[in-house]
Amino acid sequence: MPQANSANSASGADGNEKRNGEPGEEQLSLFVERFAADMVEAGMPRMAARVFGALLSSPEGVLSSAQLSEQLRISPAAVSGAISYLVNITLVRREREPGSRRDRYRLHPDQWYEALTSRDARLIRWSGTLRDGIATVGPESTPGRRMAETLEFFDFMRNEMESLLGRWRAHREEVFGPTGPGAADNA
Repeated sequence: MPQANSANSASGADGNEKRNGEPGEEQLSLFVERFAADMVEAGMPRMAARVFGALLSSPEGVLSSAQLSEQLRISPAAVSGAISYLVNITLVRREREPGSRRDRYRLHPDQWYEALTSRDARLIRWSGTLRDGIATVGPESTPGRRMAETLEFFDFMRNEMESLLGRWRAHREEVFGPTGPGAADNA
């Protein structure tokens, strides 16, 4: 990467300008696409991953549909579908722009914690379904034993997740302070 002549700006002919430490549009786009590819590989839908990457890399963690459409060069319908997914898994929340009827989309202040704790409710629901399944097929049958092992795994994960998330909260506070990074923007 070329070195800047001043501390506040660097310029390249490739559209990769840096001003006040901010990445250029091309750099930002490359990050968003790389991050999205990693998230897609982990199972997230592609548009949702791109929208999440754009929000994550935005200065305030909040963008409108129009801003997301323009930055990612996607349709408003694609933004809407991606946002619905991200809201459902609690990584993003929808809010109104002050004085407007337009929505804007904001990262949850503690998005990973929120996403993982919402999974706890799913694990509880799945555990109930597995208990019903075990009763249906019989606990001593091969499918019943397979379901019992899955149920035990879910119960183990729920218990461990509670402890892990408690340790994360303490670590996060130690590293970033009681409110975490960007808390003023996420109020």
